[in-house]
Amino acid sequence: MFFLRSFIYLLFVAGVAQLISLEGFQLLSGAEYSEHSLTEYMQDTMAFLSCMLFLYAAHLDEKLRVSSILAAALLAMMLVRESDSLLDFYVFDGAWQTIVGLIIVFALVFLWGRFSSAYASLKAYSSEASFGTFLAGFFAILAFSRLMGRGAFWQAVMGDSYMRIVKNIVEEGIETFGYTLIFISALELVFVCLRRNRQSIFLVQPA
Repeated sequence: MFFLRSFIYLLFVAGVAQLISLEGFQLLSGAEYSEHSLTEYMQDTMAFLSCMLFLYAAHLDEKLRVSSILAAALLAMMLVRESDSLLDFYVFDGAWQTIVGLIIVFALVFLWGRFSSAYASLKAYSSEASFGTFLAGFFAILAFSRLMGRGAFWQAVMGDSYMRIVKNIVEEGIETFGYTLIFISALELVFVCLRRNRQSIFLVQPA
């Protein structure tokens, strides 16, 4: 079964890579990879789905509930940040900061009086294989993509031939791969929780 799951993930990652390149093949030199591109929409979609999956995992497993809710809150903030231009245009200027602030307040209120259980839950989550995948995706988005997307670096490498679109493709491509890893990690966590629930049901059944 794990061979099949691995193959499905391989196809999924390859599909994401193909979709990233689709805008370039379609628009050629007119491709911008901006906040209104297919690549950006994929990031938003995977952030949203990952958030929902973490909330579902919180519903399934009491031991991982706090850590899963915190992960969902983090993904919600990342989703809001990715949609900053849309929120500023259609809601009001600075809307995304307000929404992120509200999510932080919610997380702090949720944690109030639960700090010991939060530590235990985070420690339990850190022992899961999906935790490493989550961290890899998170660091790819917040650190690696930003470092690889530095304009000064690409200007130094390309010189007079510098094209901002190349920088954007690299940065947005790495970000999308990071969101893909987080989505896979959330999916794997749900599988773990479902498997535990099935095992617990089997154990409590009368002989």
